[in-house]
Amino acid sequence: MDSKRLAELLAQVQSGEASIEDALTRLRQLPFEELGDHARLDTHRSLRTGAAEVVYCPGKRPEQIAAIMKRLVEISGRALATRATQIQFDAVLQDIPGAVFNDIAGLIMVGEPSAPENPDVFVAVLTAGTADMPVGEEAALVLEWMGTRAERLYDVGVAGLHRLLANIEIIQKANALIVVAGMEGALASVAAGLVSRPVVAVPTSVGYGASLGGFAPLLTMLNSCAGGIAVVNIDNGFGAAQFAHRIVNCA
Repeated sequence: MDSKRLAELLAQVQSGEASIEDALTRLRQLPFEELGDHARLDTHRSLRTGAAEVVYCPGKRPEQIAAIMKRLVEISGRALATRATQIQFDAVLQDIPGAVFNDIAGLIMVGEPSAPENPDVFVAVLTAGTADMPVGEEAALVLEWMGTRAERLYDVGVAGLHRLLANIEIIQKANALIVVAGMEGALASVAAGLVSRPVVAVPTSVGYGASLGGFAPLLTMLNSCAGGIAVVNIDNGFGAAQFAHRIVNCA
């Protein structure tokens, strides 16, 4: 239950459309709801944080993911799952015919993204290379799912700096940047040196052996000489989107 649905319920009680007993029955879902012996759905999260619970798919069986998403849709009308596979999506689709799968980002989505409260506010999502797109697209889609406009600028890494500078106008107009890069991860420092807005850096596991599965760009981003950078975990486009969404909406 989110704040909008709770307000509607309270208004129904106030008007007499719903009884106190009916309201109590619906509120018993708070703060969580047990689902079989494998999940406890945090139905209270949206009220606490402004963002509903999202299903993380790795480690879960396809039928578990399907059951969790089906119940989340029953509760709130929509659901989102990250790092999903085609097999996991097929299981969800059997129970929820309207489910949609983005195989680039590995996201399963049921329902419509939230409408942006302010369409003029946006986050620019930059990737250094095409190989970083899965993480960048995860970030962009999660932003849009939460109701923040995302502008995508992919394959603008430092190996061809003119590609980044050709987009300088939109980069400098953005309210925040998410910068996704593997290899040596230098794009975050370059971007942060061009803007006055916060930069969320996402190291990826893209790169040859010495990149150490993303540790090299992670350390580069943590040691950036440019100010205004926050760094999330390796390949964590979801976490970057959550952080950027909160920044631009708090502002």
